Amino acid sequence: MELVRRVGAYGILWESGRVLVVRDDVEGEFPGVWRLPGGAVAHAEHPECAVVRAVAGQTALTVAVGPLRAVLADVTTYPEDDVALHTDRLLFELSACDGASGDGASGEGASGEGASGDPASGDPASGDPASGGGASGGGTVRHGVLGDGAGGLVGQARWLTLPEVARLPLAPFSAEALGLPVTPLPPGTRRSYEPFPSPHPDRRLRFGAYGLVTDPAGRILLTQIAAGYPGAGQWHLPGGGTDHGEQPTTGLLRELVEEGGQLGRVVELLGVDNLHNPAALGPEGRPLDWHGVRVIYRVLVDVPTDAVVTESAGGSTARAGWFTRAQAVDLPLSDIAALAIGQSGG
Repeated sequence: MELVRRVGAYGILWESGRVLVVRDDVEGEFPGVWRLPGGAVAHAEHPECAVVRAVAGQTALTVAVGPLRAVLADVTTYPEDDVALHTDRLLFELSACDGASGDGASGEGASGEGASGDPASGDPASGDPASGGGASGGGTVRHGVLGDGAGGLVGQARWLTLPEVARLPLAPFSAEALGLPVTPLPPGTRRSYEPFPSPHPDRRLRFGAYGLVTDPAGRILLTQIAAGYPGAGQWHLPGGGTDHGEQPTTGLLRELVEEGGQLGRVVELLGVDNLHNPAALGPEGRPLDWHGVRVIYRVLVDVPTDAVVTESAGGSTARAGWFTRAQAVDLPLSDIAALAIGQSGG
């Protein structure tokens, strides 16, 4: 079975106690199932830009991106394509820009109660936003059929309270993000919303999890990139690419053992960094068009030991070491290490 990776960016948008959800159409990722708005990140696209683009196409709303709230990974198998698709889903807090409110003249239309009074019915009773159908102008979203603004992948959008959302068939990642019970979808619900194209021979997508790793004394653990790899000689955050089917925090803690010989615990999600290098030269021996999506966590090592690189690190890490913050800022740092240390305070 072919193992395929992709990254998706999704948003949680609240208003007056209601959250915005969309329902996939027959060609969507979860046909007939409700989920948070968003979708796949395009090559070289920053996840924050991707979620703004996807929400606009699916709901006609213009949104601003807030903090990264969670990162979840899941695997969907498509036996008909002999493919196992791993999706890393980044969940951002969103806010509606001016003029993009979900409120409207009709309390019924804005509340998510359709003509049937059942939010799960999905009945586009009318094209009139006040009666529950369609998407109104001015960026206002009402439940009902949205038309072709999302390319046919999303059919409806609604503002609903959490109890209303809990009554819907809900994608597992959305249920988890909203703190609702996660219920497996019926067999056959999930399908590929588009054919799986052959990968470009010179393009690479890499999703990685990295840590701003400290000990109780405030020292920072850094790893040095080995010769032959992009950024060789620079000091880097511990972490790296996650394996197929692996959660980002699991992958980070595994990398922490491999690259530094430390046992840590993740205490906070700090954010996401996007890297696009159209001509990265690495062990492959030819320039590759690299797109890296890298989430950063704060990690604490309660009982630090001497930093040791193990054979499991795979050769990309030359050495590791503990540094005070003053020492760290004087080192030749990778871009992501400089960003994380600079944001960590004095």
